[in-house]
Amino acid sequence: MKLILLTVILLSTIFGMPGYQAFAFTQTADLKAQEQSYFPPPLCLPGMPDDGSCLFFGPAQTVLKINELGFPYPIPELPAAHPSSELGVIPVSLAKINYPDNQPAPIFSTFEDAVAGVNPISYIAPGTLRYISFTYWQNHNGNAYLLLSTGGWMRASPTVYTDFQGLEFYDNPKNDFGWIVNETPAYKEPSFSADKTETSLKREDIIQVYNQVEAEGVIWYQIAPDKWVDSTKAKIVNFNPIPPDGVDADRWIEINLFQQTIAVYEEGKLLYASLATTGVPPLYTRPGVFQIYEKKQLETMQGATAEDLSDFYYLQDVPWTMYFDEARALHAAYWRTYFGYPASHGCVNLSPTDAHWLFEWAEVGDFVWAHDPSGETPTDPDLYGPGAP
Repeated sequence: MKLILLTVILLSTIFGMPGYQAFAFTQTADLKAQEQSYFPPPLCLPGMPDDGSCLFFGPAQTVLKINELGFPYPIPELPAAHPSSELGVIPVSLAKINYPDNQPAPIFSTFEDAVAGVNPISYIAPGTLRYISFTYWQNHNGNAYLLLSTGGWMRASPTVYTDFQGLEFYDNPKNDFGWIVNETPAYKEPSFSADKTETSLKREDIIQVYNQVEAEGVIWYQIAPDKWVDSTKAKIVNFNPIPPDGVDADRWIEINLFQQTIAVYEEGKLLYASLATTGVPPLYTRPGVFQIYEKKQLETMQGATAEDLSDFYYLQDVPWTMYFDEARALHAAYWRTYFGYPASHGCVNLSPTDAHWLFEWAEVGDFVWAHDPSGETPTDPDLYGPGAP
């Protein structure tokens, strides 16, 4: 019994000594150091702080470089969507007159006369742009003969119009955005001599813009950390919800003549944006602040700007027309395939979907602000006539 008691006391004395505790702690620290030498800290995940708790390489380092270039990670999608495709359905049937441009197009009282080409009752004058609306069509030997909505029969070709759509926004974008208007590669630097990426951008692709610089006579838009496109291939909406001078209301339509885009604002929010086609020189769309003074569901437009009437146009039942500056109007252009380039006689041409959306939103009296940030469009009112489609 004494021997057991003596052994217990001896062991208690040894293990209770400070020296042993220091020895045990040193052994534990050495083991941890050895573990760390064999098992280094893990890689940092994107978004983790560079505080030494992880290794700042790989994806985390890549994301940091992206952020330093001004790009968010992950890059958010635009807070927008295409509107309903039903908006783009024009309420009339349309056809292109297929007589030669330099010949009048005859109208006949009956289908039989139209097929035989005899006894015309009227004509549509020669012109480069002639479209009619019809209620019924009949085929004869592979040719379409149409019963016009205004009466009479004519040979013409039913037409298919563009289904291009702009974007309807449910929140304000964080940056500028736009569309590709001509197929192009993306460049790694803002220069035509820079290396090209493997990305090929197609017409009507939507892009977001995070930076822009001017070089080699054009503006370059940065759409990704190593991807640039030039302003001849892309048209941009420069988001700005502040009413311009002259607009004393909280809703307006912006027409950017340089970018060939429209944007619709209300109460500090971007509601809609799309490509447009405005006046080609010298038939510019006039810069200024205007107000919509008339809306028409369908409107027949005809006329000419050349003295010899060689550019005569006849456009029956142009849908969703809104006049804002004499004869200049916002309207659907069913005869136009692409938008984003000047090509009209002064009106603002839109796709059917865009024109319909705008027609439903706008009211008589709403402001229209047309401007050219490049300063190339003349502002002298004496240089402008009444305008045309």
